[in-house]
Amino acid sequence: MITAGDDYPLHQTPEPVAYAGSDRNFYDRYFFNGYSADGSLFFAAAMGFYPQLGIVDGAFCLTIDGVQHNLRASRHLHGDRMELSVGPISIEIVKPLNELRLQVTGNDSSITADLTFTARHLPIEEPRFTRRNGTRMLMDVTRMTQNGAWSGTIMKDGQEIVVDGNAVLGTRDRSWGIRPIGASEPQPPIGGNLAQFYWLWAPCNFDEHACFAHTNDDAGGEPWNRRSVIAPLTGEMQEADNQPVSTQYRAGTRRASQAKFSLGENRSLTVTPTGLVFYMSGLGYTHPEWGHGMDHGGDAVAYDHIDLASVDDNNPANLHIQALSKAVLNDCETEHSGIGVLEQMLVGPHAPSGFAEAWDMAK
Repeated sequence: MITAGDDYPLHQTPEPVAYAGSDRNFYDRYFFNGYSADGSLFFAAAMGFYPQLGIVDGAFCLTIDGVQHNLRASRHLHGDRMELSVGPISIEIVKPLNELRLQVTGNDSSITADLTFTARHLPIEEPRFTRRNGTRMLMDVTRMTQNGAWSGTIMKDGQEIVVDGNAVLGTRDRSWGIRPIGASEPQPPIGGNLAQFYWLWAPCNFDEHACFAHTNDDAGGEPWNRRSVIAPLTGEMQEADNQPVSTQYRAGTRRASQAKFSLGENRSLTVTPTGLVFYMSGLGYTHPEWGHGMDHGGDAVAYDHIDLASVDDNNPANLHIQALSKAVLNDCETEHSGIGVLEQMLVGPHAPSGFAEAWDMAK
């Protein structure tokens, strides 16, 4: 099957670009978020391609005035991964690794957008995520993360929201590889696909730096994927792997009230959620109907909203979040203040946190 992608020097095998190996769980995905420091505006977007399933889906979410609005779309892929659009949502790569344009055109949600992301630093390559569940491959993923500034406009119910690149910052990532997608497997691994998954991800923005830290821990608290990076807006990145992480929690929840990441000798990043929570289900993560790669029969668009004042934070379906956070970078006794997010998905046991059973809450 020859597609538009075959005109670009992107081939990784002797086959056309349309064929992505043989694993039905192969995916290729874009993610974006953007926020104002005061929390009055938060938005996020994603687009995923699933070549073996023949599906592309996407979402745009807007949090404003105490409501998270979720616009989702899906279509059949027909083998062509060069068309970066699904329903009203589209992505344009203006300058690779530097500038991307995100657009949302007219739809029943009354949300439209024309936004440009401009990178603040070179992309950060995270360590390769390779994780087995018993003998079965659960994840084999590469991801790059990049902080940047947003400019453009968002329209909601006829109200124009001007997005100022000096005031609205955020993060994008690109990930690709193998992870569970699409319909549930008829015979999943014994214990399920996510009997234990401890994940913290903290990309942050500062005046003269960007900063990034994440950890994947096993049930005993040992990291199987962990990195921290200081990325000056000019100059070389400073990277450190497998540095200590300490986390405090809100009692009676699995929500972090603060996370402190070591960035190497005399350097640390402290991330403290401010109260605004974005529910990743809006982008399809763990969503029962709009999970990634689900087949909606062709062209489909859907909208719903979440009243943030009435969410049950201890419902397992709501555990995957991004929390807008204050960030403090201590760099050899020099302190920098910034803003970022602390993404959290804390499932199953984690000894350092006192989680012994699947859904133990913090004491």
